[in-house]
Amino acid sequence: MISTFFNAVFYNPIYNALVALVALVPGGDVGIAVIIVTIIIRLVLLPFSLSAARTQRAMKILEPKIKELKEKHKGDKEKEALETLALYREAKVNPFASILTVFIQIPVLLALYWVFYNEPFSTINTARLYALTPTPNTISLEFLGFISVAGKSMMLAILAGITQFYQAHLALSGTMKPSGEKSMQNDFQRVMGLQLKYVFPFLIGTISYTTSGAIALYFITTNLAGSLQEWYVRRTIITETAAIETLE
Repeated sequence: MISTFFNAVFYNPIYNALVALVALVPGGDVGIAVIIVTIIIRLVLLPFSLSAARTQRAMKILEPKIKELKEKHKGDKEKEALETLALYREAKVNPFASILTVFIQIPVLLALYWVFYNEPFSTINTARLYALTPTPNTISLEFLGFISVAGKSMMLAILAGITQFYQAHLALSGTMKPSGEKSMQNDFQRVMGLQLKYVFPFLIGTISYTTSGAIALYFITTNLAGSLQEWYVRRTIITETAAIETLE
């Protein structure tokens, strides 16, 4: 039942969008279609991503104030909880917003990945097509005419790793950067940050090389989109949440 729901709501719509784009782009270039459908999905998810980014930024700013409340009401959990909720209301922050947005995004991004992973596009799976989805007359598995998206591509895999590193670098130098105070939580954040910045790019590059050029293009596109989002967060959301720092 879960598989049927996942296919009907996420997998099949994305597959049909990809097939339709292959039919529309010049030369039936699958690589270009992969990039376009990834950008479209990222744009659809953008409001949720920005909501999560704003929440993360606001929670980071509120950390010292929450710590003060814990010290002030040590031993009185009820009073601490009430004043913490009041602080969230005053700052117009929903601490559960980022969790909700993650749950919304995960199935969509997983479906996007699995479509690129499972569908070779050397043949079209007509059983998954809707009645109105156009069938491509020409299908090119050579991105821009010279990079295979069906086979392995070292160049695309390296680009996937580099763009992942760049996105992680932007994220860690912004809202995800831990404070200098020594604590178990900050130590954990520091370790996770190092893994995100240095281990994850290697992992993404390896996955990209061992699967296909289509997966590599997906990672490259989503990493660049994530980097643009980080830039936007710094320009706008940080300004929007600056007022939180003035709360008493």
